Amino acid sequence: MLDAAVARRLKLVGLDVDGVLTDNGVYLGMVGDHPVELKRFHIQDGLGVRMLRSAGLVVVWLSGRESTATALRARELGVDELIQDPMARKLPAFEGVLARRGFAWEDCAFVGDDLADLPVLTRVALPIAVANAVAEVKAGARVVTTVAGGQGAVREVAELILKARGEWQGLVTKYFQERGDAPHGAQRSR
Repeated sequence: MLDAAVARRLKLVGLDVDGVLTDNGVYLGMVGDHPVELKRFHIQDGLGVRMLRSAGLVVVWLSGRESTATALRARELGVDELIQDPMARKLPAFEGVLARRGFAWEDCAFVGDDLADLPVLTRVALPIAVANAVAEVKAGARVVTTVAGGQGAVREVAELILKARGEWQGLVTKYFQERGDAPHGAQRSR
């Protein structure tokens, strides 16, 4: 269970991409003379990202790989910032986000899976590892998800944070109200 005080203090949730939002697979090929890269993103993670943003949290994706597929998915979800550094220098990149937005390390959670994530994970208030993370990342995490990256781990993180803040149910209700299609029986009190 996540401490409610830590969850309520959060202003920003940072996410690694490959191995957290994806299953770590990268599909490379050619279409004519053009190289193509495909990645598999989990749809439930997308709703998790949207719920975090609906709660007023800033969502930042921080990748050590440049990818058009990642940029497309980030744009589709309205991610607040996407940083792709092919040298995987995540610490200075994340420090830049904090400086631009006026946030402190204590305001942030970060979800990672591999060694390049450790410099950020060791500084944030809420370090989170996905189930398939390497041992060093799991050892430095306060929370380890029950599912692997690319399998709904980001959705699990979103629910964990938002439930600890006491906001999840209200956001679910708002989600259905905005869609105009509440599930049958959702209006009944129990």
